[in-house]
Amino acid sequence: MKHRIVVLGAGYTGAVAAGRLAKRLHREDVTITLVNAEPDFVERVRMHQVATGQDLKPRPFSEMFAGTGVEVRLAQVTGVDVDRRTVAVIDANGAGRLPYDTLVYALGSRWNAQGVPGTAEHAYEIASRPGALRLRERLARLDAGQSVVVVGGGLTGVEAATEIAEARPDLDVALAARDGLGDWLSPKGRAHLRKVFGKLGITAYEHAAVTGVEADRVTTADGKAVPAAVTVWTAGFAVHPIAKATALEVTGNGQIVVDATMCSVSHPDVYAIGDAAMVMGPGDKPLRMSCASGTPTAWQAADAIAARLTGGKLPNVSIRYFNQCISLGRKEGLIQYVTADDRAVQAVLTGRLAAVYKEVICKSAAWGVANPTLGLPTRRRRVTGQRAAAGSPVKASA
Repeated sequence: MKHRIVVLGAGYTGAVAAGRLAKRLHREDVTITLVNAEPDFVERVRMHQVATGQDLKPRPFSEMFAGTGVEVRLAQVTGVDVDRRTVAVIDANGAGRLPYDTLVYALGSRWNAQGVPGTAEHAYEIASRPGALRLRERLARLDAGQSVVVVGGGLTGVEAATEIAEARPDLDVALAARDGLGDWLSPKGRAHLRKVFGKLGITAYEHAAVTGVEADRVTTADGKAVPAAVTVWTAGFAVHPIAKATALEVTGNGQIVVDATMCSVSHPDVYAIGDAAMVMGPGDKPLRMSCASGTPTAWQAADAIAARLTGGKLPNVSIRYFNQCISLGRKEGLIQYVTADDRAVQAVLTGRLAAVYKEVICKSAAWGVANPTLGLPTRRRRVTGQRAAAGSPVKASA
C-alpha cells in the first residue's frame, strides 16, 4: 500500500514542497496529492502590480507538475480531522474526504482587518488575487485628483503605495503607518524611502494608527479624518483559520507549533510550512510571514519527510535572513541587508539596480515553483516504512 502524502495549498511553500517530495521519493512507494482552489499559481508578492493593471505570466499547475507524479486536486479545503487523518474538501463534484498518512499544511495567510470598524465593508486588500483584481477595477474608475490611502507601513504597504503612485501620478496617494515611515530600516534605507516617497508625491501619515474606515475616509487614533476615495488595507496578515479548529497545537493566532523539521509537536504525521507554521529562527525569534521565510521551511519539511520514510539523514539547516527586498514601483528599489535574525545593518542597495535585484528575486521564486523538481538529485530513495512521523526513522534501502 502506497504512503499517501497530501499537501494543502499550492502557494510558494506548498508547490515547492510537493515538487521536492516528488523528486525525493519513488512513485511506486508514495502518492502525492496537491490540493488547491485555483488552477494556476499566484505570485502573491506581485499582487500590487496586478492591482495597478499589470498582467502576469500564467503558470497553470497542469503544466508545472506534468510528468512529476504529483496529482493536482482542484478543491477548497473546508476542514482537517487530524485524529482520523482525513481532509474535508469541496470540488466540482461536491463534498468529499481525502485520507492521508502524512499531511503537509501550507494554507498560508490572508489579510487581517485587525477588528477595525468599517475595514471589511469599505477597504480593499491585495493579499489575494481576487482582492487585487477588485482593487484594480476600482482604481481604473478613479478620476484624476481622487485620493487613495494605503493603511500599513510594512513591506506590503510601502510597495502598494509606491506602485499605485507611479502607475497613477494623477491620484493623491498617501500611506498611514502606525509607527514611523520605514522605521525598521537602517538610516540609509529610511532616507532613500523618504526620497522616493517625495519624488512620487506620496503623503506619509506617521504614528497614525487607523481606528476606523468609511467609504470616503479613514480616521486615526488622534481623531484626524483623512480623505480616501479608496482605502487599501495592508496592516498585517492572519493565518488561515482551519488549523485552529483542529486538535493540533497552535499559537494564539492559529499558527501550528512545529519543531526544527517543520513537524507538528502534537501530531507527528502533520507538517506545517510557510505562514501557517510557528517557526523559530535565529535568536529564538519567530520567522515573519513572508516568501523569504516560507520557501526554506518547504525545503526543510520535504527533506525531513523523505528522510523519515527512507531512513535517510534528517536535515539540519538553520533558516536565516540575508536581506529585505522592496520594490518601489518599477524603476526604484531598496535592498536592506539584515542580520540572520532580520535586524537591519547599515548596508543597502538602492535605485535602479535594486529594482533589478528585486525583479530577479521575484522571477527566481516563481521559477522555483514552476520547476519544482529541477536542480535536485535524480536518484530517488525507496520507502521502507509507512509513516513519516517524527522520532520514527526507518532503515534505508538501496
